[in-house]
Amino acid sequence: MTAPPLGRDYRLLWSAAVSSRLGDALRTPALALLAATLTRDPRVIAAVTVAGQLPPLLFGLLGGVYADRWDRRRTMAVVDGLRAAVVGGLAVAVALDGAGGAALVTVAFLLAALGTLFDSASFALLPSVVPPAALPRANGRLQAGSAVAGGFLGAPAAGVLFALAAPLPFAVDALTFLCAALLTLALRPTPPRPRRPETRPRRPETQPLRPDSRSRRPQRGPERGPERGRAVWREAVEGMRWVRGDAMLWRLTVATAGCNLAISGLMAVLVLYALDVLRVPPAGYGLFAAGAVLGGLAGGLGAGRLAAHLGTVPALRLVLAGQAVALTGLALARHPVPGGLALAVFAAGTTVWNSLWASYGQRHVPAALLGRVGAAQRLVGLLTAPVGATLAGLGGAAYGVGPVAAALAGVFVLVTLAVWRLLRPVPPAPAAAPTSAGTAARPGRRPSR
Repeated sequence: MTAPPLGRDYRLLWSAAVSSRLGDALRTPALALLAATLTRDPRVIAAVTVAGQLPPLLFGLLGGVYADRWDRRRTMAVVDGLRAAVVGGLAVAVALDGAGGAALVTVAFLLAALGTLFDSASFALLPSVVPPAALPRANGRLQAGSAVAGGFLGAPAAGVLFALAAPLPFAVDALTFLCAALLTLALRPTPPRPRRPETRPRRPETQPLRPDSRSRRPQRGPERGPERGRAVWREAVEGMRWVRGDAMLWRLTVATAGCNLAISGLMAVLVLYALDVLRVPPAGYGLFAAGAVLGGLAGGLGAGRLAAHLGTVPALRLVLAGQAVALTGLALARHPVPGGLALAVFAAGTTVWNSLWASYGQRHVPAALLGRVGAAQRLVGLLTAPVGATLAGLGGAAYGVGPVAAALAGVFVLVTLAVWRLLRPVPPAPAAAPTSAGTAARPGRRPSR
């Protein structure tokens, strides 16, 4: 069967996403290098990292609300324009020797905060750009493009540009944001959505939303002050309630959180594990890390085919099992070659999982809720990441990185075993028997007596 075409708008969206990812890959290591040239105080350098990690946890749900309220195409363009201004201002400050530790923390925080809105709008916009059947392939190619832009192009170029001139990577990052904004504006406008629909979007009858006993308030004029704030949080809670009420979506989200506990821990100690346990030469670490990028690229390009042959949920089960085997192999390896191959397979599985997890939500969630539901998924999935990194760091200091890698593999295997049986398609509700009046009762409800 011929795969459905992705079309012009997808190519524009893909180009915008890859351009932004390239800029991120330039800026992130450049920020770390700049912080290290300004101070050797580890607290300041750590503060820059933490400032970039907090906004998704603090503002992720709010980003989903406004991604559903506002025009998503224009929102993405405006956000990229603002990010270009922030990074461009940093480039000017660096050139004038006016950038200090406080400025780096502020820039990292602002960019991550704006990124939460951009990510929610991008997640929600994709289903309006490509056909539903093409979503796994579209997400996979986005992941593959991001892997190439981040791993092969951005990260190596960051050090070179910073060595040439400290402001240069930030100036290039600003240009990538401007380019992404223009590409997004070139997308065809999507039909306007009602800001506050008369009724909430309903789930398919096979998975009804849990009943809400609260009566809906009558429509009023524009909210002001505290009432507006309460309305925003009510809308944010709707996205979380949808994720929690949809059986399969909730299982996938919890499984992602469990996997991220191990993945973030692995990322925290990977360089030490490669150097001390696998005996990777320092000069060869870039090649070792490139294997993971190649794995991510292969996974992104193959995600659509895997979903087409097996179905989304069966493919996710297979990927999870493969990742458990790969991570176990990495923990047992004591040589760079088998360790690098295991890491590449694990990275490929991570890319496929991310692609298919996103596709499942984009196909099963109403368009009016996509921003909030995507934000809720990311929030729950990210909650375990700082925990995993912290525990891995403490464990590595106390017991060494070898035992930590084995423990992380054990955690991943336990997560796989726990969710293997749960990751099965939810069977449809049985057809309801006709009522005495000759009309069929709604699925999931008893006929009235």
